[in-house]
Amino acid sequence: MTSIKDVAKVANVSTATVSHVINGTRFVSETTKVRVFQAMKELDYKPNLVAKSLRSRKSMIIGLIVPMVYMDTSNFFFMAIANGIETIVKQKGYNLILGNSHEDLKTELEQIKLFNTQLIDGLIIAPTAEDVTEYDEVFSGDYPVIFIDRKPKGYDGDLVMANSYQGTFEAIETLIKKGHEKIGFITGHLGMTTSDDRLTGYKKAHEKNKLTVEPSLIKEGTPSFEEGYKQAKELVNKKAVTSLFVSNNVMTMGALRFLNEKQIKIPDEIAIIGFDDYDWMKITTPPLAVVEQPSYEIGEKAVHILLNRIKKGNERNKESVLLPTQFISRGSV
Repeated sequence: MTSIKDVAKVANVSTATVSHVINGTRFVSETTKVRVFQAMKELDYKPNLVAKSLRSRKSMIIGLIVPMVYMDTSNFFFMAIANGIETIVKQKGYNLILGNSHEDLKTELEQIKLFNTQLIDGLIIAPTAEDVTEYDEVFSGDYPVIFIDRKPKGYDGDLVMANSYQGTFEAIETLIKKGHEKIGFITGHLGMTTSDDRLTGYKKAHEKNKLTVEPSLIKEGTPSFEEGYKQAKELVNKKAVTSLFVSNNVMTMGALRFLNEKQIKIPDEIAIIGFDDYDWMKITTPPLAVVEQPSYEIGEKAVHILLNRIKKGNERNKESVLLPTQFISRGSV
């Protein structure tokens, strides 16, 4: 049987474009429409009118896909977002179904395909892909999609993120004003919007204060407890840093383990700042300075935009929302 993918291949467009032409859900140029209709005629492709009829009825279900990984404390961040979303959808009479990509693109795409069969009314997703074209085969345009926390290359749709750059800049500038010039930066994998923005904040704070950024003080690795421990050890023992900025909280835990194990006095010998604010960070000795993200608010804002899209349809003007982060100074600096 001829599929929508076959039509897309012959017309040299994405499956999403074919769907938009069939359903009239988004603007498509007349030239492209002609190519799609010609391909449909050539392949004798007939849209599934039953499925289309079902799609026109609201399911009152919102899908959410987040990248939670076993033993990664960033899971608290995504569950706080989910809590913000669920609070609103319940008030509006919707139900929320949660999918976990496990930070794996293949798993994420399978989750989206599964949600497609469940006829969701809209989807909120913290994407794992670096490029938005990875989603061409799974986003049909039948329902609105909101991206949160991360922005893949080429994406120009609705987006809600925290301003990772702002909070990091404030944190690094605080360290500089306290006299620190050798500031170690520990991060998970770069190439992801959040990680890259935090690194940019680190660099810009140095530039503003006329300090040279030393590439050897920037350590990238797998976001894990063990890697945080390893990179802190490297920066303290071999690079003689006087302070550490750790851009995710699971690596912060590893870095703290090293400092405590070696009985390094905080902040007298080494100052340290973490990312995200959880209860355990307030009861360390001394309490940990952090950059706090508005996780609950990200969920709230994203679902408000999504429900508006569901109500009014897919408008061409998309919203890009950047919520402020906050540097919270505590005893570790």
